[in-house]
Amino acid sequence: MNPDRAILTGHCADKKGLVAAITEWISDNGGNILHLDQHVDPATDHFFIRVEWHLEGFVHGRETIAHQFQTDVAGRIGLDASIRFTSDRLRMALFVSRLGHCLWDILARCESGEWNVEVPLIISNHPDFEGTAQQFGVPFHVIPITAETKADQERRELELLAEHNVDFIVLCRYMQVLSADFAAQYPNRIINIHHSFLPAFAGAKPYHRAHERGVKLIGATAHYVTLDLDEGPIIEQDTARVSHRDAVQDMVRLGKDLEKIVLSRAIFLHLNSQVIVHGNRTVVFT
Repeated sequence: MNPDRAILTGHCADKKGLVAAITEWISDNGGNILHLDQHVDPATDHFFIRVEWHLEGFVHGRETIAHQFQTDVAGRIGLDASIRFTSDRLRMALFVSRLGHCLWDILARCESGEWNVEVPLIISNHPDFEGTAQQFGVPFHVIPITAETKADQERRELELLAEHNVDFIVLCRYMQVLSADFAAQYPNRIINIHHSFLPAFAGAKPYHRAHERGVKLIGATAHYVTLDLDEGPIIEQDTARVSHRDAVQDMVRLGKDLEKIVLSRAIFLHLNSQVIVHGNRTVVFT
């Protein structure tokens, strides 16, 4: 096992001396910096940083690092900062409906130990993947939703998430629109995946309509869920070319592959604190 490391992410209005103030504090307190990424957005004159360092020999303990950094540095320079640790095992809830390709891919990655994450529960509005959940040893909760029951059922879902101490949620092709009240409970902690035909081919059978139009490029987008449907900060995207030779089923197959890989990349970036959200945009350090 690698020694425990701290990861600091932060952003603020740009000014001289920001990187020096942060790195000197880490060095002065016995930290050995392993990775440092920083960016200044020239359009907004805004500064972003991600720093990772070894905790072995560090003066401050895990319980006091965030408070001490806020007192010594962040408050003085106006940095909106957060600190987490690589040994922390985040708890990820999965929401799914009747398309299981992303669910299977995520569960397989978790089972293989690819990610340092726990899956304490799966929530679905259909019973289709109960057997899959049992196969991977994950509790499965069927919560059907209609327009009349939506508010009550979302309260039930939120109770389950709180009961299982969930850190973030992944929508694995969950075909329900989360309410604004629900989304507000997990700001920048709900990751969604969808095809990148939006907004041109919204609604049912997008691949069929894209095929009719003769599109030459298909893709997938992973983003954080906000109050505006499918318009949250984008984490990851990818594309594949198609041609007149590709039938609808070929496009669907390629689309599913893209959705799996794009969603898995987004989850990995989130787990490693490589994403900083600012407004409706993201800075992604890779």
